[in-house]
Amino acid sequence: MGPDLTGGALQPARFIIRKISPPRPTSFHSEAASSSRISTTARSIEVDVIDRGPFKKGRKIDLSHKAAHIIGMLDKGTAPVRISLISAPPGAPAVGAPLRYFVQVGSFSREDNAERLRDRLTAYYRDVHVDRLEADQRHYYRVRMGAFATRPEAESRAKDSARFGLPIIIVPE
Repeated sequence: MGPDLTGGALQPARFIIRKISPPRPTSFHSEAASSSRISTTARSIEVDVIDRGPFKKGRKIDLSHKAAHIIGMLDKGTAPVRISLISAPPGAPAVGAPLRYFVQVGSFSREDNAERLRDRLTAYYRDVHVDRLEADQRHYYRVRMGAFATRPEAESRAKDSARFGLPIIIVPE
């Protein structure tokens, strides 16, 4: 088993219902990268981290409805758990590493559409790239700029690139 993500202490967790139905139990974690596998102990369960979160102070993890049901915590709302990293995807930032920020300007189900937007924006910005994401057995292609060390840097780029009329979101990772 990998490093303890809670410093050995039990951390409060919030179990909420998400409108997703993946084949395995999932979670949102504040420090582990998406596609990581982690283990929680209250009653032990392994879950896939599918996104960053929760962003509520004092909480490290939100479990899916399925995961909360399996460990018998569905009706309790919150419970103390210990969290351990099992695996992380290649190139993922170290657990506890400072957040990086990306400016996302598009997400596509077809790679050629994402590449076309990347090519258009590359004339203005050098750090435009396409990230492939697999979720619910589908592939998505996200067009992003960055990484930026601070949110204000990402916000500055978002304001500058708003002139293209694209749907812009700032993504912390």
